[in-house]
Amino acid sequence: MALTYQSLLTAVPIVIRAGNVPNIVGEAGIGKSALVGQVAANMGAKLFTTVVSLSEKGDLAIPVPPLTKESFVQTKNYGSLADVQFGYSHTLVNIIEYAEQHEHQPIIWFLDEFNRGTQAVQSELMNLVLQREINSLVLPKQVHIVIAENPDSTMAGFEDTSYGVTAGDDAIKDRTVRLVMRVNVADWLNWAQQKINGQVQIHPLVTQYIASEPEMLHPQERENDLYPTPRAWQRVSANLFELAKLPTETSREVQLNLLQGDLGENVGTAFDQFIKEKQDVLTVKTVFDIETNNDDQKISNEFSQLNEVAKMQLLRNCVEQAEEYSFADAAIATRFLQLLQLTSLDGQYAIVQSIGGIENQAKILEPMYAAIQSGSDGGSVLALYRYLGKVATTNVD
Repeated sequence: MALTYQSLLTAVPIVIRAGNVPNIVGEAGIGKSALVGQVAANMGAKLFTTVVSLSEKGDLAIPVPPLTKESFVQTKNYGSLADVQFGYSHTLVNIIEYAEQHEHQPIIWFLDEFNRGTQAVQSELMNLVLQREINSLVLPKQVHIVIAENPDSTMAGFEDTSYGVTAGDDAIKDRTVRLVMRVNVADWLNWAQQKINGQVQIHPLVTQYIASEPEMLHPQERENDLYPTPRAWQRVSANLFELAKLPTETSREVQLNLLQGDLGENVGTAFDQFIKEKQDVLTVKTVFDIETNNDDQKISNEFSQLNEVAKMQLLRNCVEQAEEYSFADAAIATRFLQLLQLTSLDGQYAIVQSIGGIENQAKILEPMYAAIQSGSDGGSVLALYRYLGKVATTNVD
């Protein structure tokens, strides 16, 4: 039976504490590396990673030619024999150094994509996994090895897979504990909504889409080329955060291609349509067309339902179109202030900073100041002007 991410956070440390080697098996992109990173963090362990698929035979240890007379041993019957020493990989040397400097801290050495390495590389790593030594070098006691593999057709439950892997040796199968990992939507959504430095792990539009279409996190029916995986959705999220920094027209020109480049043509198109439907609830035109949309409470409610990223994008669009919808107009100033105050303090500060930029002074601030001086604003433009100044001097750290 396959285990979820949360279940493996419990299972992997159990296997390690028992003195065994966990072998995490799962399809590409479902979070095996992230899992090991979280296990290490939970254990307070230092994590070292070797990607076996990128390794060559001899990377771990190579013989070093005798360099001094002490490297030769004189024998009675066999003459002078070279006592060959070995040079070890940078990672292995770092592990030894770290272990000596932190004797009581556990260390996890993660051998990722183990069965995507060549047979020669796997053979070289065999003693490391099975005997915890390579040549004459024995791993320190606090070093724990964890390996990860993609499934191959010889594994139960993965008979129809077609990964380019080298089937593992029976000795590896017999000396490691296979833990099959499966994708769990609830676990993933819980992780995605956690915040780091004030920002959620995954863009809200992605989590909203997966919550409504859970089978799209890692679909069983896939396109022949690209298809969604948790790792692909993570890339999509990062791209969306970057797209939000661009003008709307610019971002929309490239958005579909970026989505299809990660998710495949069909899912990418579907998600692009989902984004447009979410983002088109409110536009600059609907916000500032006061005659048509004169219900302030309705506009406020719709704006409040947007996620923070969508709020920011809409306000940025308002700033970009300030020549068409001037903040020197009393009704527009009132509406913009209303929406700005429904945004987070960090978001307000970012918007005010963009308004205060040199490129916006002639377009936004000078017309506002002129309206205030003439007394034609009815106090609304002055209220916005003062609020912008207040936010600009606020410490948001």
